[in-house]
Amino acid sequence: MRSRGLRGAAVVAGLSVLVCAPPAFAAPGDPGGPRYSAGAPSVGDPYFPSEGNGGYDVRHYDVVFSYDPATKRMDATTTITAVATQDLDRFDLDFRGPEISSLTVGKHPASFRREGQELVVTPRPKLKNGEQFTVRVKYAGTPPVITDPDDSIEGWVPTDDGAFVPGEPQGSPAWLPGNDHPTDKATFTFHATVPEGLTVVGNGQLLSQTTTGGRTTFVWDSTEPMATYLATVTLGRFQVARSVTPSGVPVYTAVDPQLASQSAATVARIPDIVEYFSSVFGPYPFASTGAIIDKAPDVGYALESQTKPIFSSAPSLGTMAHELAHQWFGDSVSLKRWSDIWLNEGFATYAQWLWTEHNGGATAQQTFDSASNYGRAATSSFWQTVLTDPGPVDMFGNVPYNRGAMTLHALRGKIGDAAFFTLLKDWATTHKYGNATTADFVAAAQSASGKDLKGFFDVWLYQKGKPATW
Repeated sequence: MRSRGLRGAAVVAGLSVLVCAPPAFAAPGDPGGPRYSAGAPSVGDPYFPSEGNGGYDVRHYDVVFSYDPATKRMDATTTITAVATQDLDRFDLDFRGPEISSLTVGKHPASFRREGQELVVTPRPKLKNGEQFTVRVKYAGTPPVITDPDDSIEGWVPTDDGAFVPGEPQGSPAWLPGNDHPTDKATFTFHATVPEGLTVVGNGQLLSQTTTGGRTTFVWDSTEPMATYLATVTLGRFQVARSVTPSGVPVYTAVDPQLASQSAATVARIPDIVEYFSSVFGPYPFASTGAIIDKAPDVGYALESQTKPIFSSAPSLGTMAHELAHQWFGDSVSLKRWSDIWLNEGFATYAQWLWTEHNGGATAQQTFDSASNYGRAATSSFWQTVLTDPGPVDMFGNVPYNRGAMTLHALRGKIGDAAFFTLLKDWATTHKYGNATTADFVAAAQSASGKDLKGFFDVWLYQKGKPATW
């Protein structure tokens, strides 16, 4: 969940130090060229053309770092375990972070160079298709703050006692080299060392917390596949609490003491929210849940970081429900292209409507009919954006959220409650830990309902204008 119109620090570009000129290579399949070739420097997502890379599939990230809020210096080593998906003589990682002091592929030092976001690696020996390999990147300095097309900020955002670390849609390369696109999910382990008295909260489960010599090391392990933009290691002074949901899912919450009293009532409802959504969407998809509530006024939004949504201020109950709903829709089931952001935000917004009704507030129908939703005049500019292509500037605006939720409610009315809620559960199950598209959802809806919904979806998903009937 993101807000627009924020101002923040500009992108701090990575160093472009030429270590070795890239070798000549031929396109894959060129009969006159060498067997090995370079992995693609992008996955071709039009909203963020530099995001992601080809030629390999990441399996695991192991990130070891220390950070001192007083100096804002990070010393880190990230080890990436991946499998080559073609014969490689070169590949890219996404990285905007501090200066690199060494890089190895397997046991061997590798040549590398930096071109903006791209970290171009030339391994020796070359990598064979199907070969598992490791990339070890050592770096140190101040991680940057990233500014998005809508002027919101992300990446590594310093706070008065630590750092707030959101990653959507392009912030993770500020501190983590990797394949930064939702289509390459992996597991993660974080080993984070900070001055004693501070707490580091990451995705997954806390494996250990040890203090020696005035410094504390936290080890967090995320065992389910995760997109890089959902990774966080937010740190600062926190009040930590542990509980479990009625179904036994562990809950870990970390709240800035300055926000504790304002957040208490909302935090207390986390088990209830997770339990309710589990009854509607199917079992909670991860081994733990929770929340991180920090004071980060320059950020101004919340984000559904996997297993532990992060909030830059004390959240409302509705906002907490929205971010927890993302654990099913956005985190477990992730989009394939950013233009399909409504599959994340429309679903989480509709889940928020359902929770509000369940909690004794406005019904989903009343929210649909309200002045901020279908009650908008047909002449409103709101209706002039196509839901499936809001653009990078407006991808976190009202259309993917509100029109996305309205589309789901209209679909519910079209196919009936039984088919609709079966569809949501099947969607969450079929694409668990994977990726999906709008076309996939249209096909799933038609299958679940047994109806021809092409006309309905054409109006709601692919056309401008206020839908008159459906």
